[in-house]
Amino acid sequence: MEIYTPAYYEKFRCLAGACPDSCCQEWDVDVDSASAAYYRSLPGELGDRLRQVLTDTPDGTVMALEEGRCPMWRTDGLCEIQKHLGETALCRVCRTFPRLRHDYGRFAELGLELSCPEAARLILEASASHLEAGEEPGEGEPPQYLPEDMEVLRTSRRAFLEFLDKETCSMPQSLGVLLLYAHQVQGELDGEEPEPLDWKACLEAAKKYAAPQTQPLQPFFLELEILTSGWKQRLEAPPQPPRWQPEHRALLRYLVQRYWLQAVSDLDLVCRVKLMVSLCLLTASLGGDLLPTAQLMSKEIENSWENIDAILEAAYDTPALTDANLLGLLL
Repeated sequence: MEIYTPAYYEKFRCLAGACPDSCCQEWDVDVDSASAAYYRSLPGELGDRLRQVLTDTPDGTVMALEEGRCPMWRTDGLCEIQKHLGETALCRVCRTFPRLRHDYGRFAELGLELSCPEAARLILEASASHLEAGEEPGEGEPPQYLPEDMEVLRTSRRAFLEFLDKETCSMPQSLGVLLLYAHQVQGELDGEEPEPLDWKACLEAAKKYAAPQTQPLQPFFLELEILTSGWKQRLEAPPQPPRWQPEHRALLRYLVQRYWLQAVSDLDLVCRVKLMVSLCLLTASLGGDLLPTAQLMSKEIENSWENIDAILEAAYDTPALTDANLLGLLL
């Protein structure tokens, strides 16, 4: 089975107690059924403590937070389970985070979660979109999509990333090109004849459709589920003109690599590209150093399927997410 990974994937090492944030706070920890059963079978003080903090919900078992943090998180930033039982005893989500895996039948793509500070550093320092190819045992599952649809998505993603890596346009212009190109690729998915990426034509069309008066994105994002008071304060601050930083190109590259092929599930690429464009615009509008801003954004948005789904569903009928408004904010 083919496996594709960004060059930075193997460089990741958890900062453990030196991490400026932690995946052990502000999220209930989802515990897979096998780990939950194992934890509940443990003898002694650790087993008693785990039985006390494990909670069954309609969506599965969680380790509920205590005072905003995982009850197994020690004051030195390390994990009580790992200390006594070793890394292999961690539940699945704790063993794998921040590593990502997207399976597409006969191939899979690996990546890192932007919500982890060290992963965010590696992602935003990346200078190219190349994915390294490898192999793992097995043939994978039969794909649940038409091969020609996946080919359209892989080819078009490659074309846009090659354009992005050349740095032909500024970041706001590149995002405008992206949005218009997404509509072109959507037409191909819907049965129209394929056309190559013509970034100049896309940019001219983007300028034509840009609204002269715009609505900021922050009020829309304030309506979503909010995890931390810090994120709420950032969103409630007076809107600022977007402040584009060199690392925004790496942020967009990450978003394109993560979400573009997911359109094979419902053949709706445009809503996912609006997600990418709005997240880039939002982080630029919030100001400050991009790394902590993007990491916090990912923690609040990308690690909540409810928030991701809400953005995708709002892509067509929310005024702030219309093509004209997004292009007006960009251009």
